Amino acid sequence: MSEPLDPAGQLGPHPDSPGTGRPPGTHAAGDAGASTTGAASTTSGAATASASEDQDSTGAGDQQSAPDSGGHAESDPDVTRSPRATRRRWSRTTLIFAGALTGLVVLALISAAIGQVPTSPAEVAGAFLHRFGLDWGPMPAHPAGYVTLWEVRFPRVVLGMLVGAALATAGALLQGVFANPLAEPGVIGVSAGAAVGAGTVIVAGGAFAAAWSVAAGAFVAGLGTTLLVYLLSRSNGRTEVVTLVLTGVAINAFAGGLISFLLFSASPAARDQIVFWQMGSLNGATWPSVNVVWPLTLIGLAAAIWMAPRLDLLALGESAARHLGVDVERLRRNVIVVVAVLATAGVAFTGIILFVGLIVPHLVRMLVGPGHRVLIPLSAIVGAVVLVAADIGARALVHNADLPLGMITSLVGGPFFFWLLRRTRSRSGGWA
Repeated sequence: MSEPLDPAGQLGPHPDSPGTGRPPGTHAAGDAGASTTGAASTTSGAATASASEDQDSTGAGDQQSAPDSGGHAESDPDVTRSPRATRRRWSRTTLIFAGALTGLVVLALISAAIGQVPTSPAEVAGAFLHRFGLDWGPMPAHPAGYVTLWEVRFPRVVLGMLVGAALATAGALLQGVFANPLAEPGVIGVSAGAAVGAGTVIVAGGAFAAAWSVAAGAFVAGLGTTLLVYLLSRSNGRTEVVTLVLTGVAINAFAGGLISFLLFSASPAARDQIVFWQMGSLNGATWPSVNVVWPLTLIGLAAAIWMAPRLDLLALGESAARHLGVDVERLRRNVIVVVAVLATAGVAFTGIILFVGLIVPHLVRMLVGPGHRVLIPLSAIVGAVVLVAADIGARALVHNADLPLGMITSLVGGPFFFWLLRRTRSRSGGWA
């Protein structure tokens, strides 16, 4: 089960609140020692009070107390004693949001400036502002610069932002509802199903199958695979997390077999197209594709933020969440639907991009904690930052070449996840 949430979620029980099953003033880390000694001495009480003061000074004790059986929150002296720490924490969160947005704008300018038609970030900003009637900044000096920016590069940057935000939000939702740090959109078969759909369209239509038909096939197959995983894992009106994950593993294995069959039976040109689609790329971004992706991404993000308070309650445990009025089965079903829409909207036009949905939520938790009210919107912003940065690397690492985007995210995400695993083990002995 996940650990109690921090103040960002404002839902986790305080270590000293009556609902934790420990005497007031006794922290969770000392439970084993308390059970061994069987009594609290005056010295241990003083030590606990000192530890509580330390928590107060760092802001770690600024959590709300758990509600009592009547639904009212018990008074917590730490909450009344530490308004300064609470303000400091929210100021830090605001700075992180501002830094992430600033980084996204800077990376977007750099990304739009990269290409065979020479442009500078200042010219990119000038072309953008002039489009909206603001006579600020220089226009591109190259004769084809303005058209290239608006017809080729800006759609690519915007699509990268949308896909990164969608995949990171989907990962944060799945990790929250599954209480599993390894959960990401591929767990429920979205990526594998989308690959089967795209591969089927490519094989049936030949190597010159229209990009829209490939995207439509990937979108429909991704949604259908997710629905199939959910229906197969459902039993007696309930869906257990372990059954859902194992069903996803089985469906992914079956989809992998189908993809292998499609590769075997396809022509050489179609086989190459399937392989490159699975590697992921923003090379085919257009404004029509952006117009399809952005409504689905915004709707999914809004739904995720709306579900955030219930995900925070679910982190207390299924039984506790039900006691607090959460329909766990309905929440799980809604999360799966939203994740399917977000992930399929992302991969339909870009192919499979790995590790964004897995790594970004972990990175954001390191910055602001596990509260989903902050975690989900910040994950969307950081996901956009990561994918735009990866696209810059894909175009800048090799001169006049566009490397597969999924390859870049895997090469960076794999070592980063290993470092995160080692860091977690050294600090807490593992993921549990």
